[in-house]
Amino acid sequence: MTLTELVEDYLLAWVLLAVVVGVLVPAVAVVTRAATPILAVMVGSVSLTLSRSRFREIEVRALVVTLCGHLAMPLVAYAIARVAGLSPALTVGFVLLGAVTPELVTPTMTELAGGDTALSSVVLVAAGLGSTVVVPGATALVDGAASVATWPIVEQLLLAVVAPMALAIAVRALFPARVARHDETYPAVSAVMVVLVIGGVTGANAGLLRGDPATLAFVGATALALNVTGYALGWLVTAGTARAARIAGSLSVGMRDFAVAAALVVTAGFPPEAALPAVAFGVIEMATSAAIAQRV
Repeated sequence: MTLTELVEDYLLAWVLLAVVVGVLVPAVAVVTRAATPILAVMVGSVSLTLSRSRFREIEVRALVVTLCGHLAMPLVAYAIARVAGLSPALTVGFVLLGAVTPELVTPTMTELAGGDTALSSVVLVAAGLGSTVVVPGATALVDGAASVATWPIVEQLLLAVVAPMALAIAVRALFPARVARHDETYPAVSAVMVVLVIGGVTGANAGLLRGDPATLAFVGATALALNVTGYALGWLVTAGTARAARIAGSLSVGMRDFAVAAALVVTAGFPPEAALPAVAFGVIEMATSAAIAQRV
């Protein structure tokens, strides 16, 4: 087994280990000081896999309705958080989950599930570009969050998501053969960054995780509700399209980039508690998406 296979095949195990380490060793929260560069490496490394051929022959209608489902997710997250009666900080965390890009491993999970990988890749790129508007707008939904300056969020999205994504796609277009030689490595690099972010934000929330298991369980149940609702929404909005497109739509809407959401909590200055939904959601979506990939 190669090192990349060890990282990718056991990503859920690494995420769980990062959570355990963060709870037991809160000092790993120091990692969050480098949240922006870590996020940039995570986004850029996966974006290097987006070759021109993957953007061709996608079903336009499936793309449009999947993006509509993606745009609805902040509202879905806000509604679920309000129904659950969560605090403003936790609600911010859920709204961020709904507003950020689909999980960066969505194209990989789509491929494993027999879905339209090109479609999920295009949705990922489009969502990354639109996130500079969607994320600040979505956080204004939360009581008390409207007073938070939106520029820090926009700045971090530009530096850590849009810029590395655009740069990576451009490099891929200019040097397709050279970049393609290492296609099997890029997802593993991104996965390592995911583990680092999750470990750091868990460390920052170690006191809450150890001291209030009831809150953790409730947040986990709410995160599961958001994850499953997202899958269902993506499947419903793509009705009438090819099965491969529906699989891609379901995963693209239901899987949210928890590492990006967790990093934005830190870089945008939200309370550390707001990262708790991202930590819980990350573990849950890794398990549910793996189950979907194995069963469909």
